[in-house]
Amino acid sequence: MIRQFELVERVAEYDSHVDEDLLNRAYVFSMKAHGSQLRASGDPYFSHPVEVAGILADYKLDCATIVTALLHDTVEDTLATIEQIKELFGEDIGRLVDGVTKLAKLELQPEASQQAENFRKLVLAMSDDIRVLLVKLADRLHNMQTLNFLSSKEKRQRIATETMEIYAPLAERLGMQRLKQELEDLAFAEQNPDARESVLRRLDFLYEGGENLQERINAELEDTCEMAGIPVEVASRVKTPYSIWHKMQRDHVTFEQLSDTVAFRLIVDTVADCYQVLGVVHGRYKMVPGRFKDYISTPKSNNYQSLHTTVIGPENRRIEVQIRTPMMHRVAEMGVAAHWQYKQDVGPSDGGQYGWLQGLLEILENAQNPEEFLEHTKLEMYSDQVFCFTPRGSVIALPRGATSVDFAYALHTDIGHSCVGSKVNGRVAPLRTQLRNGDQVEILRSKKAAPEPSWESFVVTGKARAAIRRFIRAERREEYRKLGRAIAEKAFRESSHEFSDRVMENVLPVFDVPTADEIYIELGQGNLTSRKLLAKIFPGERRWRASSAFGAINRMIPARLRRGGGHSERNAEHAIPIRGLTPGLAVHYAECCHPLPGDRIVGIVVPGRGIDIHTIDCAKLADHSDDRDSWIDVRWDLDPDDPGIYVGRINTVVSNQPGSLSSLSSVIAKNMGNISNLKVTDRSADFFELQVDVEVADLKHLTDIIAALRATPDISLAERLRG
Repeated sequence: MIRQFELVERVAEYDSHVDEDLLNRAYVFSMKAHGSQLRASGDPYFSHPVEVAGILADYKLDCATIVTALLHDTVEDTLATIEQIKELFGEDIGRLVDGVTKLAKLELQPEASQQAENFRKLVLAMSDDIRVLLVKLADRLHNMQTLNFLSSKEKRQRIATETMEIYAPLAERLGMQRLKQELEDLAFAEQNPDARESVLRRLDFLYEGGENLQERINAELEDTCEMAGIPVEVASRVKTPYSIWHKMQRDHVTFEQLSDTVAFRLIVDTVADCYQVLGVVHGRYKMVPGRFKDYISTPKSNNYQSLHTTVIGPENRRIEVQIRTPMMHRVAEMGVAAHWQYKQDVGPSDGGQYGWLQGLLEILENAQNPEEFLEHTKLEMYSDQVFCFTPRGSVIALPRGATSVDFAYALHTDIGHSCVGSKVNGRVAPLRTQLRNGDQVEILRSKKAAPEPSWESFVVTGKARAAIRRFIRAERREEYRKLGRAIAEKAFRESSHEFSDRVMENVLPVFDVPTADEIYIELGQGNLTSRKLLAKIFPGERRWRASSAFGAINRMIPARLRRGGGHSERNAEHAIPIRGLTPGLAVHYAECCHPLPGDRIVGIVVPGRGIDIHTIDCAKLADHSDDRDSWIDVRWDLDPDDPGIYVGRINTVVSNQPGSLSSLSSVIAKNMGNISNLKVTDRSADFFELQVDVEVADLKHLTDIIAALRATPDISLAERLRG
C-alpha cells in the first residue's frame, strides 16, 4: 500500500503547485472513515482508494482528482456525507465525489437493469466533468487487479463482462490505450483463461531464446534511419494476449499468420520527420499492400495520431512499424490525461475530442429506458473505425460496417431523418451501402422523407438506431392515437351515443389515465376493444352489437363471392377510413392476401400491433371467426394527390428460353409497375413458374398488368396470387 508521504511526493514530482495539505487531509480522512473495514483479499479497505489514487498519479492528474480518488468510497461505505466532504475539501471535490458515488446508489433492481442505470448515470456525471470517468476507470482497474479474491465465479464473470463491454471501450474513447489494454487483458483472463494461456505459450515459443531478436530489429531500424540523417528513438512492445486473440478471431487467421504480435515504434521529433522516416522504411523494406494507415492526417476520434505500416523487415520478418512524435506517443498512451484539459475551465463536450460524449448524450435523450440506452451505447463505442468524408472535406469517423444512414445521423439527427438516398464517391448508392475508408459521401434529402422501420435492421451506430427508434416510436404512437379515436367515434355512433372530447375527458378517472389520448392509443393498439370501452363508459347498458364487419361477413361471404358485392352503403359510410395511416405502424396490409385499393377489405385488430387489413375473401379470416371483438369495418379513402404504392402478387409461368424473363419485366415496366421481389417456385425443361411481387397503385393497375402479361407469347399463365 502506498504510504502518505509517498503519494504526496509522487504528485509533487509532476505538479509543483500541488496542495500537499489537501492531499494529507484527504489521506487521513479516508483512512479514519474506512477504519477497520476489510476487502475480500483480507487487506484493509483503505488500501483500495489509495491504490486508485496511485493509478491516477501515474497518469499525472491534478490534485483534485487524486483527492477524489482517496475519498470516492467514503460516502457510499462509511458514515461520511457529501455535505461533510464539501465543507472539508471544497465544492469542486464534493461535486466530483458525489458524481462517482451516485453510480452505486441503486438497490433492489435486477442486475441487467442496475448495470444499465449505472452506466446512464455515469454518462450524465462525466458529461459534467470528465474527471468522474477517470476516477471510475482507475477504480475499475484496481478492482480487476484484485478480482481473483472474489469467491463467486458468477460475480467475477459479470464484472469481467461489464469491464470488457463498457469500461475498456470508454478508456479507448479517452485515448487511454495502456489502461484500456490492461482492463481488457484482466477481463480476458477471467472470461477465457484457456485461450489466454494458449496465446502466452505461443508467444513464449515464438520468442524463446530470442530476446535479442527484438533488440536486433530495433538496432537495424535505428541504423537505417540514422543513415538517412534522421535521429530516431526505437522501442518495441509485445502486444497483450487479448489484443492478439481478438485479432485472430476478427480476421479469422492463425497465430502464425499474424504480423504484428510485436509493435515497433519509431519516435521522431516532428510531423515532417514522420513522413520522411516512412519514406526511408518503405525505401529499404518491401511494404505489405493494404497495410498502411495514416492517422496523422486523419486522427481517430480519441485524437490518436500515428503512421502505421507493415513491411518485410529485418531478417526477412513481417513487422508492424508505428511512426509518431513524442507528443503523439504520449497521447497514444495517456489519452485525455496527456492534454491537461481537465485543468482548464473547459466543458468535456467542447472540442472534437469529446464529440463522442455529445453523441452518448443524444442517445440518452432518445432511449426509452436504461437497457435500450446501454444497447445503443455499446454499438456507439466500437473501436474498429472507417473514416469517410463529406463533400466539403470534413472527416466523419464511423464504426466498421457503417452505412450511408449512419453517416447521415453522424452529421445531424435532422439530416438522418430526412435522407432519401446517398452518393458514394459521386455515384448514387442505396442507403444500406456499407462505407469504406476514404469514401466521400453526399446525403440526398427530402422535406417529406421520414425514417423507415427497416433502417433499424442495417444501421450499426448507436446514435442512428436510437434516433430511428425514437422517431418510429413517436410516429407509431400518433398513428395508434388517430386510429383509436376513429374506432371510438365509430363505436359511439353504432351505439347511438354522441361522441365528444368532453365525454372522453369526463371518463378519464374510470380508466385512470391523464388524457383521452391514452385511451385512444390503447384502442389503436388493440389492447382495448370498443365493446369494453362502451361497457366502462355506459355500465348500465349491457348489450353491445358485434362489429358490423363480423356480422356482415359471417352472413354474406358466400353470397358476395357469387355476385361480387361490396359493403352496403351504410357500412361503407360508417367504416373507418385508413387514409392518412402509415402502413407498417398502426395499420398492416396482410401478406396472406395483399389487399389493394379496389378490393373489399376488413380489419382484424391484433393486440399490441394495431389492425391487419385483409381482403374480404381471404382464407385467413376463418382463423378469427370465433373472436367477434377483433373484427372492424374499414374502407379505402385514398388521397388523389398521393395515392401511395401497394404490392400485388402475381403467379406466372414463362417459357424456359432466352429472353422470356426480359419479356416479363418489360411488360411490367411498360405498364408502370415495379418488381419488388421475384421468386422461382418451380422449374422444368420447358417452363419456369415465378412468383412476382409488383408495386402498383390499385387493383385496376394490377389487373391491367396481368392482362398485358397474358397477351405476351412467352408467358403461358398470369394470375393474381393469394397467400
